[in-house]
Amino acid sequence: MAWKKPSPELSVLLEKGVQPLDAILRPMFGMPAYFAKNGQMFASVHEDHMILRLPEDAQAELCEGWPGTAPFEPMGRRMKEYVILTENLCQDPAALVQWLKRSFAFAASLPAKEKKPRKKKA
Repeated sequence: MAWKKPSPELSVLLEKGVQPLDAILRPMFGMPAYFAKNGQMFASVHEDHMILRLPEDAQAELCEGWPGTAPFEPMGRRMKEYVILTENLCQDPAALVQWLKRSFAFAASLPAKEKKPRKKKA
């Protein structure tokens, strides 16, 4: 399944929003993705959507305050800690930065991702 290229506008918004954070940019599947130092992803742009990683209670709060926020379901499979942000939230810089900070804090609180050994070429 071919994905569309990420929205350049959302990519720029996300890049600006994560500037105050100690985030690491590491593209995934051609999409900009930001990680905490422990290797856990907290924000990305996927096609025409910005996504954040949040605990369940914060997801409920986000959905209540910003109707239209939805679970992130690439290829029809729900990624339980990720939500798609509404366009209105993405266009509100102050609110976006606050949610990015919460997402970053959540990802930073998770255990460090273990690096998998590289596969040797045959």
